[in-house]
Amino acid sequence: DDDDDDDDDDDEDDGEEKEEGKVIIDNTETNMISLRKTIYLTIHSSLDYEECAHKLMKMQLKPGQEIEMCHMFLDCCGEQRTYEKFFGLLAQRFCQINNMFIEPLEKIFIDSYATVHRLETNKLRNVARFFAHLLFTDSISWAVLSTIHLNEEETTSSSRIYIKILFQELAEHMGLNNLNARVQNPDLKLAFEGIFPKDNPKNTRFSINFFTSIGLGGLTDELRDFLKEQPKQVPAVAKIIDQLSESSDSDSDSSSSSSSSSSSSSSSSSSSSDSSSSSS
Repeated sequence: DDDDDDDDDDDEDDGEEKEEGKVIIDNTETNMISLRKTIYLTIHSSLDYEECAHKLMKMQLKPGQEIEMCHMFLDCCGEQRTYEKFFGLLAQRFCQINNMFIEPLEKIFIDSYATVHRLETNKLRNVARFFAHLLFTDSISWAVLSTIHLNEEETTSSSRIYIKILFQELAEHMGLNNLNARVQNPDLKLAFEGIFPKDNPKNTRFSINFFTSIGLGGLTDELRDFLKEQPKQVPAVAKIIDQLSESSDSDSDSSSSSSSSSSSSSSSSSSSSDSSSSSS
């Protein structure tokens, strides 16, 4: 009986532990919902971004909650009917005050671009302008642009609209010359090589046509020069193709002549056998 009682006690303890486990999980979810609600209400009750940043900075964030704060900046920005620079300024201020917010925002940029096809056009525009603000104020690293590969195969209509708005916004706030200087910066070569590709002429032309169509053809001068140099290699390639073609033709000629000679020899042998038969 004592053993049975002990077993019952153990079962009760296990049950309590499971219950406690559930409470911890629920509590974490509740805390996250509560955190997001507090951030949301603070954003919408603040007169300007400075007041909002001051209030939000007083919140005691736990490690890992910085990214939730950054997600809320973007979510609130995305739901506006038109872009409000309040959100870009708010995120910029957080990056200036504490650099622990920079990496989460860079991660969100990469994730947002990967899922940009899921966004409605209005939200897409707001998100692009939000990140353009963080780029032209150098609040986040331009290295995040390496996630963009501007070519026909790796873009959708949504991602092309996103890139268009992003670069038009950068050009408007920086000026075309300053933006072009940034594009030509050797330190940012990796950031821009997918946007201004030189891997093959087809992708190079696609990029040139894209930026020309959105009024930023001035950013592609180097690409145009690069493309002009490419035809010098074409004659050599054409010569190789001609040689391969001639070789293929001569192979087919020799094969057809050998087959015709074998057929004529077989026809002559059959003639001679016919004539032998008739003489006998």
